[in-house]
Amino acid sequence: MPQESRKTLHSLDPRAPWVISTHDLGRRPGSMRETSRSLPAPANLTVGMIGVPVDAEIELDIRLEAVMEGVLVTGTARAPLTGECSRCLDPLTSQIEVGFQELFFYSAEDAAEDDSLLDGELLDLEPTFRDAVVLALPLSPVCSEDCPGLCVECGVKLAEAGPDHRHDKTDARWAALQGLNIENNKTQEG
Repeated sequence: MPQESRKTLHSLDPRAPWVISTHDLGRRPGSMRETSRSLPAPANLTVGMIGVPVDAEIELDIRLEAVMEGVLVTGTARAPLTGECSRCLDPLTSQIEVGFQELFFYSAEDAAEDDSLLDGELLDLEPTFRDAVVLALPLSPVCSEDCPGLCVECGVKLAEAGPDHRHDKTDARWAALQGLNIENNKTQEG
């Protein structure tokens, strides 16, 4: 094995929050462990106008199962969300719950190019969690399903403006005549 490959093979820091040891499972198919953890959210978990705040507390419930090819990780994560309503631009907060499942292979020979690999007895759950959350984030978050948004003419919040909010529109083709009409009225009055 080339020296460069050996270096990258054991690169995970066992003290990193999203790195999990599988030592107690051994390589015995059928052995299993369930655990719950609270971990800090990694950076850049956002899509457009909403995301998970950096270092927010993520609640994880995970099951690690040794199988013939590696370790199967199945879990659920709950995370807080902050962002802006895509209609009215008000701040919003909510929660997201996502499920995920990933097989971490023992060796690269058994895995395809994009499959996850164990680093010795360690696995990094952050990429799996990140993929699950980013795919579940709404592209157009709203503060409520019936949010009317902003007025396209003046930008006022329609929820606060009331049902009578409107703008008198003059067709641009008639705008020059409207000015003439005012002048005509002044001439007739005087």
